[in-house]
Amino acid sequence: MAEQNSSKLHIAMYPWLATGHATPFLYLSNELAKRGHKITFFIPKKGQLQLQHLNHFPKLITFYIVQIPHVEGLPLGTETASEIPISLNHLLVIGMNRTCDQVEKALSAMKPDIILYDTAHWLPQIARRFGIKTVCYNVVCAASLAIALVPARNFPKDRPITVEELSQPPPGYPTPKLVLRGHEAKTLLFLSMPWGEGLTFYESITTAMKESDAIAIRTSKEIEESLCDYIASQYKKPVLLSGPVLPKESDHEKLEEPWIKWLDEFRQGSVVFCAFGSQIMLEKAQFQELLLGFEITGLPFLVSLKTPQGCETIEDALPEGFEERVKGRGVVSKGWVQQPLILNHSSVGCFVNHCGFGSMWESLMSDKQIVLIPHLGDQLLNTKLLVEELEVAVEVKKGENNWVSKESLSESIKLVMNKDSEVGDRLKKNHKKWMNVLAKPGLMDGYIDSFVKSLQQLRNK
Repeated sequence: MAEQNSSKLHIAMYPWLATGHATPFLYLSNELAKRGHKITFFIPKKGQLQLQHLNHFPKLITFYIVQIPHVEGLPLGTETASEIPISLNHLLVIGMNRTCDQVEKALSAMKPDIILYDTAHWLPQIARRFGIKTVCYNVVCAASLAIALVPARNFPKDRPITVEELSQPPPGYPTPKLVLRGHEAKTLLFLSMPWGEGLTFYESITTAMKESDAIAIRTSKEIEESLCDYIASQYKKPVLLSGPVLPKESDHEKLEEPWIKWLDEFRQGSVVFCAFGSQIMLEKAQFQELLLGFEITGLPFLVSLKTPQGCETIEDALPEGFEERVKGRGVVSKGWVQQPLILNHSSVGCFVNHCGFGSMWESLMSDKQIVLIPHLGDQLLNTKLLVEELEVAVEVKKGENNWVSKESLSESIKLVMNKDSEVGDRLKKNHKKWMNVLAKPGLMDGYIDSFVKSLQQLRNK
């Protein structure tokens, strides 16, 4: 363990095995390494291959490979959430939990000062044996923690949670606009589902926070202060804020040449970019309806989605005649794309996304118009934050089949992209106002500096 009077820390990281969790942990690692701190990052081999190009400080950030044991019901060799549908995550977490002996052996040898984790509720018990402090670092919005994952929820253990219970916010919840109403509350039913062996999702995540020395959240007080205060009062422990921790433009990574060439063909602010993250896998009919919606906008577009359920390739899923009709103005990517770099290109004017927390911050910190199609509970809350609280985005209305129509998607995009649209103009003005607040010089660096100071104080307790 580092000398107690040393200002430099050795910090271990073990995020949930999903790209949307591991990536912000690595963004934070880069910021900490930039300030001279040493990082050991626990990750399976496939996760390392996905992330290693984002490691900007390889001399200070070391990937420690964990072997994920096979769990019955998962495809052989599964190591990350991006390889499986969301419905199998409850099995992958069993594999992650079974790495505890590997992690214990590594921690006993390296003895870092602090370990940051999110879902591994068993880590604090191991860390305490070696005098290692623990921080439960949450990379979802404070609203989703405050509404669903606080002790005040006190869900019964002898029966399933009801939609009626979930539609009521917990006692003392501070933000009336950020609630899930009626059928929206169904998206929280997963809280009572198994998550690992012998625990529900609610029990596992609340235990992860209760057992920690401190809670941390990837957010800022400018937009979620009252929610962070509520979480601190619920768990009776410090809540540290890292800010959104988005990578700054640098020489480390450049947009691939084919995308630069394609985007450069279009006028400034005219291209619609769509991405739904690494785990959302649409049905073929949903995928096709979405593409037809982009087609009828008449605007140039770039779509990056996973191959739909039941299809071998993206080409298999395209609507009949689609490629020919949109040739020259529409592209459906056949693989992973550099989302932040595409979003930074001047030709992109609109970002259609699922409002995962990473995409939410990327949207908010960009100068693009924002159109949202949320899928899961936390994404619904993120959407309400941008649409109702900050008033910087529009949500595409869904039909009775719980999906968007090509017409509703096209109308939403035109609403924000049409130069004569009063709604688009109002959203743009509000967005600019929030950009000025959040992009204030020194604000985000200040969050990281304060975060480091809090970790040093925690280490020295």
